[in-house]
Amino acid sequence: MSFPWAKQYEPKQPLMRWLDEKLPVPRLVYNAVGAGYPVPRNLNYFWNFGVLAGAALGIQIITGIVLAMHYAANGGVAFGSVESIMRDVNAGWFLRYAHANGASMFLLVVYIHIARGLYYGSYKAPREMVWLLGVVIFLLMMATAFMGYVLPWGQMSFWGAQVITGFFSAIPLVGESIRIWLLGGYAPDNAALNRFFSLHYLLPFVTAGVIILHIWALHIPGSNNPTGVDVKGKQDTVPFHPYYTAKDAVGLGVFLLIFATLIFFSPNLLGHPDNYIEANPLSTPAHIVPEWYFLPFYAILKSFTADFILPAKLWGVLAMFGSILLLFFLPWLDTSPVRSSNYRPKYRGFLIVLLVDVLLLGYVGGAEANARNVILGQLASAYYFLHFLVILPLVSSSERPRALPNSITEAVLTKHGGTSPAQTALAN
Repeated sequence: MSFPWAKQYEPKQPLMRWLDEKLPVPRLVYNAVGAGYPVPRNLNYFWNFGVLAGAALGIQIITGIVLAMHYAANGGVAFGSVESIMRDVNAGWFLRYAHANGASMFLLVVYIHIARGLYYGSYKAPREMVWLLGVVIFLLMMATAFMGYVLPWGQMSFWGAQVITGFFSAIPLVGESIRIWLLGGYAPDNAALNRFFSLHYLLPFVTAGVIILHIWALHIPGSNNPTGVDVKGKQDTVPFHPYYTAKDAVGLGVFLLIFATLIFFSPNLLGHPDNYIEANPLSTPAHIVPEWYFLPFYAILKSFTADFILPAKLWGVLAMFGSILLLFFLPWLDTSPVRSSNYRPKYRGFLIVLLVDVLLLGYVGGAEANARNVILGQLASAYYFLHFLVILPLVSSSERPRALPNSITEAVLTKHGGTSPAQTALAN
Protein backbone atom coordinates (compact mmCIF):
# COMPACT_ATOMS: atom_id res chain seq x y z
CA MET A 1 0.00 0.00 0.00
CA SER A 2 1.26 3.48 -0.79
CA PHE A 3 1.14 5.99 2.06
CA PRO A 4 1.35 9.52 0.56
CA TRP A 5 1.89 11.03 4.01
CA ALA A 6 4.87 8.79 4.81
CA LYS A 7 8.12 10.61 5.45
CA GLN A 8 10.51 10.22 2.54
CA TYR A 9 14.13 9.16 2.93
CA GLU A 10 16.52 12.07 2.36
CA PRO A 11 20.17 11.26 3.11
CA LYS A 12 22.10 14.20 4.49
CA GLN A 13 25.68 12.93 4.34
CA PRO A 14 27.53 12.71 0.96
CA LEU A 15 28.49 9.08 1.60
CA MET A 16 24.88 8.10 2.34
CA ARG A 17 23.65 9.99 -0.75
CA TRP A 18 26.21 8.14 -2.89
CA LEU A 19 25.22 4.77 -1.36
CA ASP A 20 21.53 5.53 -1.82
CA GLU A 21 22.13 6.18 -5.53
CA LYS A 22 24.25 3.07 -6.11
CA LEU A 23 22.68 0.54 -3.69
CA PRO A 24 19.64 1.92 -1.87
CA VAL A 25 19.85 -0.36 1.18
CA PRO A 26 19.42 2.55 3.67
CA ARG A 27 16.25 3.61 1.82
CA LEU A 28 14.97 0.02 1.91
CA VAL A 29 15.54 -0.25 5.67
CA TYR A 30 14.05 3.21 6.28
CA ASN A 31 10.89 2.32 4.35
CA ALA A 32 10.59 -1.15 5.88
CA VAL A 33 11.20 -0.57 9.60
CA GLY A 34 11.90 3.14 9.96
CA ALA A 35 10.06 6.43 9.99
CA GLY A 36 9.12 5.86 6.34
CA TYR A 37 6.74 3.04 7.28
CA PRO A 38 3.50 4.31 8.89
CA VAL A 39 1.61 1.81 11.05
CA PRO A 40 -1.75 2.04 12.83
CA ARG A 41 -1.52 4.06 16.01
CA ASN A 42 -3.46 1.59 18.15
CA LEU A 43 -1.31 -1.55 17.96
CA ASN A 44 -1.02 -3.38 21.29
CA TYR A 45 1.72 -5.66 22.64
CA PHE A 46 0.36 -8.66 20.72
CA TRP A 47 1.93 -7.07 17.65
CA ASN A 48 5.36 -7.56 19.28
CA PHE A 49 5.36 -11.26 18.59
CA GLY A 50 6.34 -10.98 14.92
CA VAL A 51 9.57 -9.24 15.91
CA LEU A 52 10.09 -11.73 18.75
CA ALA A 53 9.74 -14.61 16.27
CA GLY A 54 12.42 -13.02 14.09
CA ALA A 55 14.71 -12.61 17.11
CA ALA A 56 14.13 -16.24 18.13
CA LEU A 57 15.00 -17.42 14.60
CA GLY A 58 18.21 -15.37 14.73
CA ILE A 59 19.17 -17.02 18.05
CA GLN A 60 18.48 -20.47 16.58
CA ILE A 61 20.57 -19.84 13.48
CA ILE A 62 23.56 -18.41 15.38
CA THR A 63 23.63 -21.11 18.08
CA GLY A 64 22.93 -23.81 15.48
CA ILE A 65 25.89 -22.80 13.31
CA VAL A 66 28.28 -22.95 16.28
CA LEU A 67 26.88 -26.27 17.51
CA ALA A 68 27.25 -27.75 14.02
CA MET A 69 31.00 -27.08 14.23
CA HIS A 70 31.25 -29.64 17.06
CA TYR A 71 28.44 -32.12 16.30
CA ALA A 72 29.09 -35.48 14.60
CA ALA A 73 26.14 -36.85 12.59
CA ASN A 74 27.03 -40.51 13.10
CA GLY A 75 24.95 -43.00 15.04
CA GLY A 76 28.00 -44.32 16.85
CA VAL A 77 29.23 -40.99 18.19
CA ALA A 78 26.31 -38.49 17.91
CA PHE A 79 25.22 -38.92 21.54
CA GLY A 80 28.79 -38.65 22.74
CA SER A 81 29.43 -35.54 20.63
CA VAL A 82 26.47 -33.78 22.28
CA GLU A 83 27.81 -34.72 25.72
CA SER A 84 31.26 -33.48 24.65
CA ILE A 85 29.72 -30.15 23.62
CA MET A 86 28.17 -29.88 27.08
CA ARG A 87 31.41 -30.69 28.92
CA ASP A 88 34.42 -29.81 26.75
CA VAL A 89 33.46 -26.95 24.43
CA ASN A 90 33.83 -23.44 25.83
CA ALA A 91 30.30 -22.30 26.76
CA GLY A 92 29.01 -25.44 25.02
CA TRP A 93 26.44 -26.08 27.74
CA PHE A 94 25.06 -22.57 27.19
CA LEU A 95 24.91 -22.97 23.40
CA ARG A 96 23.21 -26.35 23.64
CA TYR A 97 20.64 -25.21 26.22
CA ALA A 98 20.02 -21.94 24.34
CA HIS A 99 19.39 -23.88 21.12
CA ALA A 100 17.16 -26.54 22.72
CA ASN A 101 15.09 -24.07 24.75
CA GLY A 102 15.19 -21.56 21.91
CA ALA A 103 13.13 -23.97 19.82
CA SER A 104 10.46 -24.04 22.52
CA MET A 105 10.50 -20.24 22.88
CA PHE A 106 10.32 -19.85 19.09
CA LEU A 107 7.27 -22.13 18.81
CA LEU A 108 5.61 -20.49 21.83
CA VAL A 109 6.02 -17.03 20.27
CA VAL A 110 4.66 -18.29 16.94
CA TYR A 111 1.64 -19.95 18.60
CA ILE A 112 0.78 -16.64 20.30
CA HIS A 113 1.35 -14.87 16.96
CA ILE A 114 -1.11 -17.26 15.28
CA ALA A 115 -3.65 -16.82 18.10
CA ARG A 116 -3.44 -13.05 17.66
CA GLY A 117 -4.08 -13.47 13.94
CA LEU A 118 -7.13 -15.62 14.65
CA TYR A 119 -8.53 -13.17 17.23
CA TYR A 120 -8.04 -10.00 15.21
CA GLY A 121 -8.83 -11.51 11.79
CA SER A 122 -5.40 -10.83 10.30
CA TYR A 123 -6.02 -13.60 7.76
CA LYS A 124 -8.84 -11.69 6.06
CA ALA A 125 -8.60 -9.67 2.85
CA PRO A 126 -6.41 -7.97 1.83
CA ARG A 127 -3.87 -9.92 3.92
CA GLU A 128 -4.55 -13.48 2.72
CA MET A 129 -1.05 -13.87 1.28
CA VAL A 130 0.51 -12.73 4.56
CA TRP A 131 -1.44 -15.48 6.35
CA LEU A 132 -0.66 -18.18 3.76
CA LEU A 133 3.06 -17.46 3.92
CA GLY A 134 2.80 -17.55 7.70
CA VAL A 135 1.34 -21.07 7.57
CA VAL A 136 4.20 -22.11 5.24
CA ILE A 137 6.66 -20.75 7.83
CA PHE A 138 4.85 -22.75 10.54
CA LEU A 139 5.18 -25.99 8.52
CA LEU A 140 8.89 -25.34 7.91
CA MET A 141 9.38 -24.72 11.62
CA MET A 142 7.67 -27.96 12.56
CA ALA A 143 9.79 -29.96 10.10
CA THR A 144 12.96 -28.28 11.37
CA ALA A 145 12.04 -28.88 15.02
CA PHE A 146 11.27 -32.56 14.44
CA MET A 147 14.58 -33.21 12.69
CA GLY A 148 16.45 -31.25 15.37
CA TYR A 149 14.88 -33.40 18.09
CA VAL A 150 16.39 -36.50 16.46
CA LEU A 151 19.98 -35.18 16.46
CA PRO A 152 20.90 -35.71 20.17
CA TRP A 153 20.37 -39.44 19.46
CA GLY A 154 18.88 -40.23 22.83
CA GLN A 155 16.07 -42.68 23.44
CA MET A 156 13.31 -40.19 22.65
CA SER A 157 15.21 -39.00 19.58
CA PHE A 158 15.54 -42.52 18.14
CA TRP A 159 12.06 -43.75 18.96
CA GLY A 160 10.47 -40.45 17.96
CA ALA A 161 12.04 -40.83 14.51
CA GLN A 162 10.92 -44.46 14.40
CA VAL A 163 7.32 -43.63 15.29
CA ILE A 164 6.86 -40.47 13.18
CA THR A 165 8.46 -41.86 10.02
CA GLY A 166 6.49 -45.05 10.59
CA PHE A 167 3.28 -43.17 9.94
CA PHE A 168 4.26 -42.75 6.29
CA SER A 169 3.99 -46.50 5.91
CA ALA A 170 0.21 -46.09 6.35
CA ILE A 171 -0.01 -44.54 2.86
CA PRO A 172 -1.36 -47.27 0.54
CA LEU A 173 1.01 -48.87 -2.00
CA VAL A 174 3.90 -46.41 -1.71
CA GLY A 175 3.98 -45.74 2.05
CA GLU A 176 6.70 -48.21 3.01
CA SER A 177 8.87 -47.13 0.08
CA ILE A 178 8.55 -43.48 1.18
CA ARG A 179 9.52 -44.41 4.73
CA ILE A 180 12.62 -46.31 3.59
CA TRP A 181 13.53 -43.41 1.28
CA LEU A 182 13.22 -40.90 4.13
CA LEU A 183 15.32 -42.96 6.52
CA GLY A 184 17.80 -44.27 3.96
CA GLY A 185 17.17 -47.75 5.38
CA TYR A 186 14.71 -49.87 7.31
CA ALA A 187 15.27 -48.15 10.66
CA PRO A 188 16.78 -44.88 11.92
CA ASP A 189 20.57 -45.10 11.64
CA ASN A 190 23.55 -43.23 10.18
CA ALA A 191 21.79 -42.45 6.89
CA ALA A 192 18.73 -40.99 8.65
CA LEU A 193 20.90 -39.02 11.06
CA ASN A 194 22.92 -37.48 8.21
CA ARG A 195 19.77 -36.59 6.26
CA PHE A 196 18.05 -35.04 9.25
CA PHE A 197 21.17 -33.09 10.20
CA SER A 198 21.65 -31.63 6.71
CA LEU A 199 17.98 -30.67 6.41
CA HIS A 200 17.88 -29.30 9.96
CA TYR A 201 20.82 -27.07 9.06
CA LEU A 202 19.31 -25.95 5.73
CA LEU A 203 15.66 -25.31 6.61
CA PRO A 204 16.19 -22.34 8.97
CA PHE A 205 17.70 -20.40 6.07
CA VAL A 206 14.74 -21.38 3.87
CA THR A 207 12.47 -20.20 6.71
CA ALA A 208 14.33 -16.88 6.84
CA GLY A 209 13.75 -16.46 3.10
CA VAL A 210 10.00 -17.11 3.46
CA ILE A 211 9.91 -14.65 6.40
CA ILE A 212 11.30 -11.97 4.06
CA LEU A 213 8.42 -12.73 1.65
CA HIS A 214 6.03 -12.67 4.63
CA ILE A 215 7.20 -9.17 5.62
CA TRP A 216 7.13 -8.01 2.00
CA ALA A 217 3.55 -9.22 1.64
CA LEU A 218 2.66 -7.42 4.89
CA HIS A 219 4.04 -4.09 3.65
CA ILE A 220 1.75 -4.08 0.60
CA PRO A 221 -1.60 -3.73 2.48
CA GLY A 222 -0.03 -2.52 5.74
CA SER A 223 -0.54 -3.91 9.24
CA ASN A 224 -3.91 -4.91 10.64
CA ASN A 225 -4.94 -3.39 13.97
CA PRO A 226 -7.12 -4.30 17.00
CA THR A 227 -10.23 -2.62 15.56
CA GLY A 228 -9.83 -4.20 12.13
CA VAL A 229 -10.76 -0.84 10.58
CA ASP A 230 -8.73 0.27 7.56
CA VAL A 231 -6.38 3.22 7.84
CA LYS A 232 -8.23 6.38 6.72
CA GLY A 233 -5.40 8.89 6.67
CA LYS A 234 -2.32 10.28 8.35
CA GLN A 235 -4.18 10.83 11.63
CA ASP A 236 -4.62 7.04 11.99
CA THR A 237 -0.92 6.22 11.80
CA VAL A 238 2.43 6.87 13.47
CA PRO A 239 5.92 6.13 12.10
CA PHE A 240 7.20 2.66 12.91
CA HIS A 241 10.34 4.28 14.30
CA PRO A 242 10.62 5.42 17.04
CA TYR A 243 7.16 4.49 18.35
CA TYR A 244 7.08 0.78 17.68
CA THR A 245 10.81 0.13 17.70
CA ALA A 246 10.73 1.31 21.33
CA LYS A 247 7.70 -0.88 22.07
CA ASP A 248 9.36 -3.87 20.39
CA ALA A 249 12.51 -3.24 22.44
CA VAL A 250 10.47 -3.55 25.64
CA GLY A 251 8.90 -6.79 24.41
CA LEU A 252 12.30 -8.14 23.38
CA GLY A 253 13.70 -7.34 26.82
CA VAL A 254 10.91 -9.29 28.54
CA PHE A 255 11.38 -12.18 26.09
CA LEU A 256 15.14 -12.37 26.75
CA LEU A 257 14.56 -12.19 30.51
CA ILE A 258 12.19 -15.20 30.39
CA PHE A 259 14.54 -17.01 28.01
CA ALA A 260 17.57 -16.41 30.27
CA THR A 261 15.61 -17.59 33.33
CA LEU A 262 14.75 -20.82 31.53
CA ILE A 263 18.35 -21.43 30.41
CA PHE A 264 20.07 -20.66 33.71
CA PHE A 265 17.57 -21.95 36.26
CA SER A 266 15.58 -24.74 34.59
CA PRO A 267 17.21 -25.75 31.28
CA ASN A 268 15.67 -29.24 31.22
CA LEU A 269 12.15 -28.21 32.21
CA LEU A 270 10.75 -28.75 28.71
CA GLY A 271 12.91 -31.76 27.81
CA HIS A 272 12.46 -35.48 28.48
CA PRO A 273 14.81 -37.35 30.85
CA ASP A 274 14.90 -40.41 28.55
CA ASN A 275 16.73 -38.32 25.96
CA TYR A 276 19.78 -38.36 28.26
CA ILE A 277 19.96 -42.12 27.66
CA GLU A 278 21.79 -43.10 24.48
CA ALA A 279 19.59 -44.48 21.68
CA ASN A 280 19.01 -48.23 21.98
CA PRO A 281 17.00 -49.99 19.24
CA LEU A 282 16.48 -52.97 21.59
CA SER A 283 14.89 -51.00 24.45
CA THR A 284 11.61 -49.20 23.86
CA PRO A 285 10.73 -46.38 26.32
CA ALA A 286 7.61 -46.96 28.38
CA HIS A 287 5.93 -43.79 27.10
CA ILE A 288 7.02 -42.22 23.80
CA VAL A 289 6.01 -38.57 23.52
CA PRO A 290 7.14 -35.73 21.23
CA GLU A 291 8.12 -32.24 22.35
CA TRP A 292 5.35 -30.17 23.94
CA TYR A 293 4.71 -28.10 20.81
CA PHE A 294 3.71 -31.23 18.85
CA LEU A 295 1.38 -32.64 21.50
CA PRO A 296 -1.98 -31.31 20.15
CA PHE A 297 -1.25 -32.79 16.71
CA TYR A 298 0.00 -36.03 18.28
CA ALA A 299 -3.30 -36.28 20.17
CA ILE A 300 -5.23 -35.94 16.89
CA LEU A 301 -3.03 -38.66 15.40
CA LYS A 302 -3.77 -41.04 18.29
CA SER A 303 -7.53 -40.39 18.23
CA PHE A 304 -8.22 -42.93 15.49
CA THR A 305 -8.34 -46.40 17.01
CA ALA A 306 -10.55 -48.43 14.64
CA ASP A 307 -10.44 -49.15 10.91
CA PHE A 308 -13.26 -47.65 8.86
CA ILE A 309 -12.91 -48.06 5.07
CA LEU A 310 -9.28 -46.98 5.51
CA PRO A 311 -6.89 -48.20 8.23
CA ALA A 312 -7.03 -46.23 11.51
CA LYS A 313 -3.34 -45.40 11.16
CA LEU A 314 -3.96 -43.73 7.80
CA TRP A 315 -6.93 -41.79 9.17
CA GLY A 316 -4.72 -40.51 11.98
CA VAL A 317 -2.00 -39.36 9.56
CA LEU A 318 -4.54 -37.63 7.31
CA ALA A 319 -6.19 -35.90 10.29
CA MET A 320 -2.85 -34.75 11.73
CA PHE A 321 -1.69 -33.15 8.49
CA GLY A 322 -5.23 -31.93 7.75
CA SER A 323 -5.39 -30.09 11.07
CA ILE A 324 -2.52 -27.87 9.88
CA LEU A 325 -3.43 -27.65 6.20
CA LEU A 326 -6.90 -26.49 7.29
CA LEU A 327 -5.32 -23.16 8.23
CA PHE A 328 -4.58 -22.48 4.56
CA PHE A 329 -8.33 -22.23 3.86
CA LEU A 330 -9.18 -20.02 6.84
CA PRO A 331 -9.47 -16.75 4.83
CA TRP A 332 -12.28 -18.32 2.80
CA LEU A 333 -13.98 -20.26 5.61
CA ASP A 334 -14.61 -17.05 7.60
CA THR A 335 -16.80 -14.88 5.39
CA SER A 336 -17.63 -12.15 7.94
CA PRO A 337 -16.70 -8.65 6.70
CA VAL A 338 -15.66 -7.70 10.27
CA ARG A 339 -12.09 -8.63 11.17
CA SER A 340 -11.66 -8.06 14.89
CA SER A 341 -13.24 -10.33 17.50
CA ASN A 342 -13.70 -7.26 19.68
CA TYR A 343 -16.82 -6.60 17.57
CA ARG A 344 -17.84 -10.25 17.07
CA PRO A 345 -18.98 -11.53 20.50
CA LYS A 346 -20.35 -14.85 19.22
CA TYR A 347 -17.20 -15.67 17.26
CA ARG A 348 -15.05 -14.62 20.24
CA GLY A 349 -16.87 -17.11 22.46
CA PHE A 350 -16.22 -19.98 20.05
CA LEU A 351 -12.59 -18.88 19.70
CA ILE A 352 -12.14 -19.18 23.47
CA VAL A 353 -13.64 -22.67 23.29
CA LEU A 354 -11.16 -23.51 20.51
CA LEU A 355 -8.26 -22.35 22.70
CA VAL A 356 -9.44 -24.59 25.56
CA ASP A 357 -9.85 -27.43 23.07
CA VAL A 358 -6.26 -27.07 21.80
CA LEU A 359 -4.95 -27.03 25.39
CA LEU A 360 -6.97 -30.19 26.07
CA LEU A 361 -5.44 -31.81 22.98
CA GLY A 362 -2.01 -30.87 24.30
CA TYR A 363 -2.78 -32.57 27.62
CA VAL A 364 -4.09 -35.72 25.92
CA GLY A 365 -1.08 -35.84 23.59
CA GLY A 366 1.30 -36.10 26.54
CA ALA A 367 -0.89 -38.29 28.77
CA GLU A 368 -1.08 -42.06 29.02
CA ALA A 369 -3.29 -43.62 26.33
CA ASN A 370 -5.97 -45.05 28.63
CA ALA A 371 -9.69 -45.29 27.77
CA ARG A 372 -10.58 -41.92 29.35
CA ASN A 373 -7.83 -40.02 27.55
CA VAL A 374 -8.58 -41.67 24.22
CA ILE A 375 -12.23 -40.55 24.45
CA LEU A 376 -11.16 -37.04 25.49
CA GLY A 377 -8.78 -36.89 22.53
CA GLN A 378 -11.47 -38.07 20.11
CA LEU A 379 -13.97 -35.47 21.35
CA ALA A 380 -11.38 -32.68 21.29
CA SER A 381 -10.21 -33.68 17.79
CA ALA A 382 -13.79 -33.73 16.54
CA TYR A 383 -14.43 -30.25 17.92
CA TYR A 384 -11.22 -28.90 16.33
CA PHE A 385 -12.40 -29.81 12.84
CA LEU A 386 -16.00 -28.90 13.67
CA HIS A 387 -14.90 -25.38 14.63
CA PHE A 388 -13.23 -24.62 11.30
CA LEU A 389 -15.45 -26.57 8.90
CA VAL A 390 -18.91 -26.03 10.43
CA ILE A 391 -19.08 -23.51 13.29
CA LEU A 392 -16.90 -20.81 11.70
CA PRO A 393 -18.81 -20.61 8.38
CA LEU A 394 -22.18 -20.67 10.17
CA VAL A 395 -21.24 -18.01 12.72
CA SER A 396 -19.62 -15.71 10.14
CA SER A 397 -22.75 -15.78 7.99
CA SER A 398 -25.33 -15.47 10.78
CA GLU A 399 -23.91 -13.31 13.59
CA ARG A 400 -24.66 -9.61 13.94
CA PRO A 401 -21.42 -7.81 14.85
CA ARG A 402 -21.29 -4.72 17.04
CA ALA A 403 -20.98 -1.33 15.36
CA LEU A 404 -17.46 -0.52 14.19
CA PRO A 405 -15.78 2.84 14.86
CA ASN A 406 -15.55 5.16 11.88
CA SER A 407 -11.77 5.27 12.12
CA ILE A 408 -8.81 4.12 14.19
CA THR A 409 -8.46 7.64 15.57
CA GLU A 410 -12.06 7.62 16.80
CA ALA A 411 -11.55 4.28 18.53
CA VAL A 412 -8.35 5.48 20.24
CA LEU A 413 -9.86 8.76 21.42
CA THR A 414 -13.03 7.08 22.69
CA LYS A 415 -11.03 4.43 24.56
CA HIS A 416 -8.89 7.03 26.34
CA GLY A 417 -11.72 9.35 27.25
CA GLY A 418 -11.17 11.85 24.45
CA THR A 419 -13.72 13.25 22.03
CA SER A 420 -14.03 11.60 18.65
CA PRO A 421 -14.48 13.70 15.50
CA ALA A 422 -18.07 12.42 15.20
CA GLN A 423 -18.88 13.44 18.77
CA THR A 424 -17.32 16.87 18.20
CA ALA A 425 -19.45 17.36 15.08
CA LEU A 426 -22.62 16.41 16.97
CA ALA A 427 -21.73 18.78 19.82
CA ASN A 428 -21.37 21.63 17.37
